[in-house]
Amino acid sequence: MKTEQALFANDTFYLTFTSKNFDAMDRLWAIDHPILCIHPGWPALTERNDVIESWKRILENPDQPGMDFYNASALLVGNIVIVTCYEELSGSIMVATNGFIQERGEIKLFHHQAGPCARPPRPISAQT
Repeated sequence: MKTEQALFANDTFYLTFTSKNFDAMDRLWAIDHPILCIHPGWPALTERNDVIESWKRILENPDQPGMDFYNASALLVGNIVIVTCYEELSGSIMVATNGFIQERGEIKLFHHQAGPCARPPRPISAQT
């Protein structure tokens, strides 16, 4: 797996969140690989059913706003890629890690964790 593929999958994750597409979110998460999801203020979720149910609750919440993300950076570690980025949601900034693996020939999310960031960096423009 290349870091570019993981960055594209990371973009897909946030687009899925913002569009509240539960089916796409379900397809994005790994099935065979162990997974871990830690939403801000929630306990760690390690069972796929619990992770997917958490996303269903979040995405079906009519008051859940969309999210912007910025400064995504990928780090290849063996056969996984860890993407770090900053999430902007309702005026607050979180720092997030998203882990990706290749499973059944597709790039899948196996890890997501986000938490408050007291001094986030400014967004780096995609333009040169």
